[in-house]
Amino acid sequence: MTKRHIRSKTLHSYLHDPPAVIGSIIILIFILAALLAPWITPQDPYDLEKVSLDHFLLPPIWIQGGQAPFLLGTDDQGRGILSTIIYGARTSLIVSFSVVSIAGIVGVILGLLAGYYGGWIDAITMRLADTLFSFSTTLLAILLLGVFKEGGLGTVIVAICIADWVRYARTLRGSVLEVKEEAYVMAAKSTGAGDFRLLFRHILPNAIPPILVVVAVDLAVVIMLEATLSFLGVGVPITEPSLGMMIAIGKDYVYAGMWWMVVFPGAALILLVVGINLFADWLREELNPKIERA
Repeated sequence: MTKRHIRSKTLHSYLHDPPAVIGSIIILIFILAALLAPWITPQDPYDLEKVSLDHFLLPPIWIQGGQAPFLLGTDDQGRGILSTIIYGARTSLIVSFSVVSIAGIVGVILGLLAGYYGGWIDAITMRLADTLFSFSTTLLAILLLGVFKEGGLGTVIVAICIADWVRYARTLRGSVLEVKEEAYVMAAKSTGAGDFRLLFRHILPNAIPPILVVVAVDLAVVIMLEATLSFLGVGVPITEPSLGMMIAIGKDYVYAGMWWMVVFPGAALILLVVGINLFADWLREELNPKIERA
C-alpha cells in the first residue's frame, strides 16, 4: 500500500466521519478567534481605559437592558462576556498547546530511552512516572503552584508539565517495547546501524502513532485542568483572562439572576473540549490497527 493510497484512505475516512469534521470546525473556530482576538472583539476586557463600570452587569443584547456592542452581556467589572470568553479561550489554548509540546517532548524522549535501553534507565523513569501517576494531576498541580513563589501563565504551564509528561512516557515506552522487536529493526541492527539511527530512523517513526492520540486527548484534559485551577483561584493570575476564572466570578451572581456570567463561558469551555474529543475519537479509531474498516 503506497503512502498516497494511505493518505487518500485517511482523508476519505475523515471526510465521511461527521463528528470528526464538526470537531475540527469547532477547534478551528476557537483557534482563529484566539489568534484574531485583538481585531475581532468589540472590547479588550483587560484594557482599563476601555472598561467602564457604567456597563456593570448588563444582560445579553436580546434581553431588555442589553446594550451594543455587548452581545452576551457584561460582568461585574463592565467587561463584555463575549470579548472575555475569546481572550479566555486564547489563554486556554496557549496553556494546552504549550503543555502538550513541552510535556510531549520530555515524555517521548524519556519513554524512548526507557523502552529501548531498559535497565536502570527504565527502572528510574518508570518508578518516577508511577509515583507521579499515583497522585491526582489536579492536586499535584495545585501543590506545585503552591511551591512556586511567582504566579503567572508560565508558572501554570510548568506546573502542569511536571505532572503531565508521564502519560507520554508510559505510552511511548510500551510502543517502543513492541517496535524494537520487529524484523526491520533487527535487520537494521545487524547491518551495524548505531543507536541514534535505530532510535530516530526506525523505532520512533513507527512507535509514534499512539502518541498522536494522547496529544489529541491531552489537549482537552489540559484545558479542563487549567480552567479548574483558575476556578479554584490557584491558576492564572486575576490579570489574565481565563474561562475558569469567569465561571468562578459568575457563580456568585447566578442566584441574583445574572446567569449569563456562568452559562456562556461554561458553554464555550464545554464546546471547545467536546470539539477536541470528537476529533480525538476519530484519530483513535484511525490509528488503531485492530479496527477493521471498509
